[in-house]
Amino acid sequence: MEPALTNESPNPSTNEEPPAVSATQEVEEPAAVSATQEVEESQRGRTSDNEPGRILIVDDDQTACELLESTLKRTHRVVWRTSAQDALELVGEEDFDVILTDLNMAGIGGLDLCERMVGMRPDVPVIVVTGYGSMEAAVGAIRAGAYDFITKPVDANVIGLMVERALKHRRLQEEVKRLRRAAAPQGFQQIIGASSAMRRVFDLVSRVSDTDATVLITGESGTGKELIAKAIHAQSNRRAGPFLAINCAAMPATLLESELFGHVRGAFTDAKVTRSGLFLEATQGTLFLDEIGELPLEMQPKLLRSLQERKVRPVGGNQEVSFDSRIVAATNRDLETEVFEKRFREDLYYRINVVAIEVPPLRERGSDVLLLAQHFVKRAAERAGKQVKGIAAPTAEKLTQYDWPGNVRELENCMERAVALMRFDSIMVDDLPEKVRNYQADRFVLSADDPAELVTAAELERRYMHRVLALVGGNKSRAAKILGFNRRTLYRKMDRTDRGAPGGDDATKLPVRPRNT
Repeated sequence: MEPALTNESPNPSTNEEPPAVSATQEVEEPAAVSATQEVEESQRGRTSDNEPGRILIVDDDQTACELLESTLKRTHRVVWRTSAQDALELVGEEDFDVILTDLNMAGIGGLDLCERMVGMRPDVPVIVVTGYGSMEAAVGAIRAGAYDFITKPVDANVIGLMVERALKHRRLQEEVKRLRRAAAPQGFQQIIGASSAMRRVFDLVSRVSDTDATVLITGESGTGKELIAKAIHAQSNRRAGPFLAINCAAMPATLLESELFGHVRGAFTDAKVTRSGLFLEATQGTLFLDEIGELPLEMQPKLLRSLQERKVRPVGGNQEVSFDSRIVAATNRDLETEVFEKRFREDLYYRINVVAIEVPPLRERGSDVLLLAQHFVKRAAERAGKQVKGIAAPTAEKLTQYDWPGNVRELENCMERAVALMRFDSIMVDDLPEKVRNYQADRFVLSADDPAELVTAAELERRYMHRVLALVGGNKSRAAKILGFNRRTLYRKMDRTDRGAPGGDDATKLPVRPRNT
C-alpha cells in the first residue's frame, strides 16, 4: 500500500521521525505489474463475456456512422471516424475489441484499411461493410484479413450478432494467450513497473516474444533495455537456448568482427584456433547486440548481409555458415537521425527495426520511481546487513520531483548511497545526494508583463523547439513527432530560426517558474 506524501518534517522536540514508505514489506498489487499478476487475473476471469465491447466504426459517410452507432451503443461502447487515416492513428493509440469499416471510401479504401488494421492489431477482428454484395468483394475482404463481411442495407439484428461473435472470438484468443503464458516460464520478474508507459512495453514484449522477428529496443542510457531483451528471450520459444550479449561500442571493429562472425585458424596474428563466433554460439537462442548505434560503418554492410541471408562468413574463411539465432538489438541513439546524417546505413536500420520497443525514461514513469526506490533500498539494506524501516515521506516527494537524467541506474546508485549514509532507521532527505535534495523542476511558462519582453512568433517557436528537444533528451525523431513535423521539417526550421536568433544559446530560454510555486 502506497503512503500519502506530506511535507511534514521531523519534530525536534519529540524526536519523532516522519512517516515512511515501507521498504521491508512486499509491495502490494497493483504496485508492481508482472506476468504473474496477469495469470492471476486470468484465473479470476478478468474479461467477462457480458462486458460491453469497445467498437470502432470507420465510414466516410457520417450518417452511416451514426446509424451503426445507434444500433450498437445499447450494448457496446462505440467510437466512429469518417477518415481512414484518423482511424489508423486512433488504433495506434487506443485499444478496441472490434472494428467495422466501409469498403468504398475516399482516400484509403476499406480493403487497404483492413489490411493495415490487421497488420497493426492482428488480434482485433475487422468486419467489412459495403453496398456491393459481389463475391469478388467478399473474397477481397477475407484475403485482406477481415474477420467477416456484411452488405448494406445493414440489418440491426444481423450486425449485432456478427459483432457479438467477433467479440467472443477475440476474448477467446486472449484467454488462450493468457493460459499459454500461465503454463510457460515468465520473463518479467526482474522488471518493476505499474505505469501505463511500462504496461505498453510489457504488452509489446508479450506479443513479439512468440515470433522470431528482429526487435530494436530504444531508450536513454540506464532505462533497462537489456532487461527487456532478456524478458523477450525468456518468453520466447527459444528460452531453452542461450542468451548471449555483446556491446558493440566496447571493442574495435576488427575484434568485434571476430567476436560476431568467428574466425578460422591463422586468419590473423594469435588466431591459433578456429572460433565459431556469437551468431553460431547463440544457435536456437537469442543474440543481443547492445549499443548497435555505435557499430562502425565498415562493419555495417557485413552485418546487413548476415541478417538478410541468415549466414555468416568467419574472418579468413571461404565458406558461409547458416545460423539459427534470434536477433535483438538496442541503442540509446536516435537511429533515424543517425541515418539522416549518414552515420548509420538506412538498409541496416530497416533490417533491425522490424519491431520497435521504446523503453520510457524514468521521468515519464510516474509512481514507478517509488516502487523502484523501495526495491533498491530493500536490496541494499540486505547486502549491508541494516534494518531499514522505509523511505520517509518528504524523501519520497523529493524522489518523485527529481528528473533522473541517469534513469534507473542513477536511482539505484542514489538508494545504495542513501542506505550507506543513513543515520536513522528510515531514508531521510539528508541521505540523498545534494543535486536531488536541491532540485527545482521548471515548467515552460511564458510570463511577460512588459510588452518590451515579448518576442516574435518565430523566436517563440525556436525556443519551444529547443525546449521540447531538451525534454526528450535530444531525440530529434521524437521531438518532431511531438511538434507535429517530420524530421526534415524540424531540421529546416531549427536551421532557419537558429541563424537569425539573437543572443546565442541564452535566447533559447523563456522566463520560467518552478513547478512547485
